[in-house]
Amino acid sequence: MNADSPTIVTGAESPVSSIVTQPSAARPTLRIRPTKGWAALNLRELWSYRDLLWILVERNIKVIYKQTALGMGWIALQPLIGAGVLSIIFGRIAKLPSDGAPYPLFVFCGLTAWNYFSQTAQRSSNSLINNAQLVSKVYFPRMLIPLSHTFSTLVDFAVMLVMILIFMAVYGMPPTLRLAAIPGFLFLTAMAATGIALWFSALSVKYRDCNYALPFFLQIWMYASAVVYPTSMIQSERLRSLFALNPVVGFVEGFRWSVLGTSALNPTMLWITIGMSVTALVSGAFFFRRVERQFADII
Repeated sequence: MNADSPTIVTGAESPVSSIVTQPSAARPTLRIRPTKGWAALNLRELWSYRDLLWILVERNIKVIYKQTALGMGWIALQPLIGAGVLSIIFGRIAKLPSDGAPYPLFVFCGLTAWNYFSQTAQRSSNSLINNAQLVSKVYFPRMLIPLSHTFSTLVDFAVMLVMILIFMAVYGMPPTLRLAAIPGFLFLTAMAATGIALWFSALSVKYRDCNYALPFFLQIWMYASAVVYPTSMIQSERLRSLFALNPVVGFVEGFRWSVLGTSALNPTMLWITIGMSVTALVSGAFFFRRVERQFADII
């Protein structure tokens, strides 16, 4: 090529491609915030964590009877000894009436309902404190912890129910269709026991005195609940209705009616017991939800 020849310069330009940035898909964000004032129970959340509830129930059963020589034999031995002592003191010495039923069976029916109620309340009272590491580090409905004891103590109740059937065979009392009412009275007992458990478990986080006061309170409550004596000793119907404001009275008389067929239970007492059980459960649940926002900070 000479100087006169035209110079042809070719260049390949890279095509300009417009890059449009697409907005990334928004990821769902779950923010856990403390509630304010009176909070809803949020039963749907409890149901979604039902697998955790059964894990806690299984753990409770294993912890109580782990590394014990008699194991679950203690479930039968403790009420059996208790019924024997009460039968001697109040049946033989004090000669309290038993509505025509054998006094040991009469007392054992009362202890069956009472033991389920008291053990649920007592084991749940310090359940949040015993699970402090779990409460302060992991989010889950805190109500599951005391609620797990409501179900784990059903094992104790089942053993005592078998012992009642053995007592009935020993005293020659055939089972009747009234036994089918036991699940209904058990459900009422569980409602009231859970309500008391929610109250005391929530209070014990801030006031550790509850752990010392509850056993003493339950001991007095037992003797005020017609466990060792019949409600029929109260002659006035008005006083019986006032006496039934203690929901345990209705549970005890209901179990005796189911097993023995004789009881002071009447429709008025039954409706009062239902109302008090629902009140205990609802009030305990709402109070627990109101104060649980403080658990992780003060436990």
